[in-house]
Amino acid sequence: MSHEAQNRDAALGEREAIGGTLARLTGAKTVANTALRWVPLFLPTLERAFGATTAQLTTVLGAGELAGLSTMAVGAQLDRGRERVVLVTSLVLVAASSVIALGGTLTTFAIAFFVLVAGVANYTVAGQTWISHRVEYRARARALGLYETSWAIALLIGAPLVAVLINAFGWRGPFVALAVAALVGAEVVARRLPRHVPVPVLRPVADDPPTAPVAPVAPAGPRQRITPTAWLVMVGSAATAMAGLAVFVISGSWLDDAFGVSTGGVGIVAVAFGGVELVASLTSAAVADNVGKLRSTLSGLVMLVLGLGVMLVADDRLGIGVAGLLVFLLGFEFAFVTSLSLVSEAMPDARGATLAVSNAVGTVARAVGAILSGWLFGAHGINGTAALSAVAATIAGICLLVSRRTARTDRTARTAPRAT
Repeated sequence: MSHEAQNRDAALGEREAIGGTLARLTGAKTVANTALRWVPLFLPTLERAFGATTAQLTTVLGAGELAGLSTMAVGAQLDRGRERVVLVTSLVLVAASSVIALGGTLTTFAIAFFVLVAGVANYTVAGQTWISHRVEYRARARALGLYETSWAIALLIGAPLVAVLINAFGWRGPFVALAVAALVGAEVVARRLPRHVPVPVLRPVADDPPTAPVAPVAPAGPRQRITPTAWLVMVGSAATAMAGLAVFVISGSWLDDAFGVSTGGVGIVAVAFGGVELVASLTSAAVADNVGKLRSTLSGLVMLVLGLGVMLVADDRLGIGVAGLLVFLLGFEFAFVTSLSLVSEAMPDARGATLAVSNAVGTVARAVGAILSGWLFGAHGINGTAALSAVAATIAGICLLVSRRTARTDRTARTAPRAT
């Protein structure tokens, strides 16, 4: 066998190994995401279980989002190839959160949700870093898009199962089932990933074109200063997340208040949500690398705003309301998933640290969005929440557009000759 053929076989084996690990990481992430995503959809059920109001629970959800700031502590470890320990520990936190929630009070739920967000956030960042370290930028939107399908699957499969568990065993049913599933996921990930491996980082010479050549980058060294371009991209992605969560966090209450949708009905609607988000994630994986990641993200933001408009004119018409919510989710998921590729390459020499800081910025944005959304919904209904989401989407678009201009300035500064 020729040396060239051996190299091809080795590359094929490596791609297959990455694909198999990616599938397992995505499966475990689906469990973690289900634990997080079922809560807003079934908020009326939890209101009755804990004797709380919508505003109280959305405040708990918003405060809990701040646990995502913990990702800032793991960025350097991720850039040294220690994704495995972060991934496994995060799934253990997800399981622990479900056990804590069984206490049955608003206080225990608040503690549980804080622990849950810490687990989901760190698992998400560790998985994104693992992908970013091993998949070249020209194909990274596809890999990250497949990884992020876990959000959609959590609704498509997880939410209906939660509805069944609630109807069969009461509100504690989902917590017990998810605790067991998270521990199984931790075992699978622990067995699949090696304890510690060198980080094979690759960087494109150009920013976005899918045909850009790649050049090796040395493993992470001293802590680097985040560039203005990276900050703009991170804020743009965070504002996108805020726009989405602001609406999603009150979606269950809106469906219940405006249309009288039951627990079983919410499970059915969640299937539609999951289907739409799955389409968005797969579309991002299929087209964003070729169409352009910035252009794709901006297109998703426009669709998000259009969905908000449809929701506002729905009044008491369930079909129009759900249709608007589906368009909104399609735009949000497509924009947010694609924006992750922009973040992953904002600072190629420190992808893990950049993704960790980005998640922390997003954490603050989501926390503010969730808290404000609950209070605005209580005071002004869907109009108040929609206005908040639209403003966040506009900020996201502006930041991402400006980042393209500053990126050119950064490149000019890097290539200019230095004075001696």
